[in-house]
Amino acid sequence: MKRTFLSICLALLSAGLLAADAKKIILLAGRPSHGPGDHEFNAGCLLMQKCLSNVPGVDVEVYNMGWPKDEAVLNSADAILIYADGGNGHPAIQGERMQLLDRLSKKGVGIGCAHYGVEVPKGDPGSALHRWIGGHYEHQYSVNPMWEPDFSEFPDHPVTRGVKPFQILDEWYFNMRWRKDMDGITPILSAKPSDDVREGPYVWPKGPYPHIMEDKGRTEVMMWVRERPDGGRGFGFTGGHRHVNWGNDNFRKVVLNALLWIAKVEVPPQGVVSFVSEDDLKQNLDPKGK
Repeated sequence: MKRTFLSICLALLSAGLLAADAKKIILLAGRPSHGPGDHEFNAGCLLMQKCLSNVPGVDVEVYNMGWPKDEAVLNSADAILIYADGGNGHPAIQGERMQLLDRLSKKGVGIGCAHYGVEVPKGDPGSALHRWIGGHYEHQYSVNPMWEPDFSEFPDHPVTRGVKPFQILDEWYFNMRWRKDMDGITPILSAKPSDDVREGPYVWPKGPYPHIMEDKGRTEVMMWVRERPDGGRGFGFTGGHRHVNWGNDNFRKVVLNALLWIAKVEVPPQGVVSFVSEDDLKQNLDPKGK
């Protein structure tokens, strides 16, 4: 009887220690945006949280409306994802938030940005994303067409584990503004836009842009990772406009893998295995009408 009680106590103590050692990933979901089924930041983050719920040693928290009410919660993060509208309204560049994220990144906290969240104005915000993730979308330099890239080859990297070739229609941005010499950056998802894609129309402004046309035939990068000198890691993912795409196993897996990687959690040999049903995709959608 005593032995059984001791075993239970040891198991509970072990579970407590494991929980204390868990890596914390914080997902920041932007405010409601666009029409139904597009820019479903909160629903997408909650799906990612569900998909990572069975990964040992990981604790995932989701905060909506772009930023936690008490930003002190970020101090305990091992990784932070910003999946939100960008541009001048980007949640990370308001007030003193860039300075906060700089302090966290210098401690080795991983930072990821997805879809519109990779776009910030040039200047100090652009420099901040260069530090954190290596590149960013720059208005009228980068472009945002709706197209279906063919992702058929991947680098040997933990983020690509278990990812198989796939094609999927989304607003895949390309022609990012990169750090000089692509310092510390590894392309993850790359494909070659057709001439028609380069000619547009882009989502906004419609284009075409002469400098995009001049690069016909060039392979472009739609997802990348960066290892920073401070020991931290970052990634940028330009897809994520259409919520339905989280139902694609490979689209979802490469982002889930990236979240583990920037949190410095070992990515499983086959990547993060998860299942998302049609019903799952209908949950937690923002109230946008028809």
